[in-house]
Amino acid sequence: MAGIKVRNITFKYPDSKAPVLKNISFNVEPASWTAIIGHNGSGKSTLARLIDGLLIPTAGSIEIDGIRVSEATLGIIHQQIGFVFQNPENQFVGATVADDVAFGLENRQVLPEKMEKKINDALEMVGMLKYKDVEPINLSGGQKQRVALAGILALMPKIIILDEATSMLDPLARKEILTLLKRLRDEQGISIISITHDLDEIELADNIIVINDAQIVKQGAAADVLKNEKLLTEIGVGIPVSQRLQLLLATRGINLPNRYLNLEELKNWLSQQLQ
Repeated sequence: MAGIKVRNITFKYPDSKAPVLKNISFNVEPASWTAIIGHNGSGKSTLARLIDGLLIPTAGSIEIDGIRVSEATLGIIHQQIGFVFQNPENQFVGATVADDVAFGLENRQVLPEKMEKKINDALEMVGMLKYKDVEPINLSGGQKQRVALAGILALMPKIIILDEATSMLDPLARKEILTLLKRLRDEQGISIISITHDLDEIELADNIIVINDAQIVKQGAAADVLKNEKLLTEIGVGIPVSQRLQLLLATRGINLPNRYLNLEELKNWLSQQLQ
């Protein structure tokens, strides 16, 4: 398991007058799910790329499992982090689905006799095993995203970063992938960082970081952040269905638990009250 420490990060693109991120600090605990949310252009994706070492901060430092992210340590860092981009086209390198998943394994010098099982297992996890011999160009957007995720899962990194990676999936596929990721966090101890506007994905997080105007304006337990209707509305995420229902029930005089309930928890609570 790997933890992340981000300390006083500032980043400015060479052709930009103002920093994209200013004095950002936070921790990501091992085996946790952290959602990073905010307006488009707020710096969320830049932050994800800094954590992965794809960009180097103008100031500040990032440590992955005690190792400082720098050009000298990128080889080690990339063995611990799997990055799934919003556009899966950016990650395809193989002539077939199986070849694409095999690419990372080949770079890790996995023995050929072990590679086939890892490829099949990863494709099975994302429901794409029957497409292993298909050319990626012939897949739908959602199928391509599943294959991109399979390429990461085959390597079983300690950290998975999702940059709007479920946005191209249909609701059922999104639910299946999120359920899989939750299981990986719970059973394999994988840390997950998701850049997302999807409320279902945000609700799965243990912690939420809200970025606005290049700075962190709120961070903390998901239950605390998701109860802040004003902030969620201001950054364009919206209010979760469960929170809207709780507000409606409260206006009708129903006393609810003094904590955030996701939709499943709210359903269970209501069922118990009716018994």
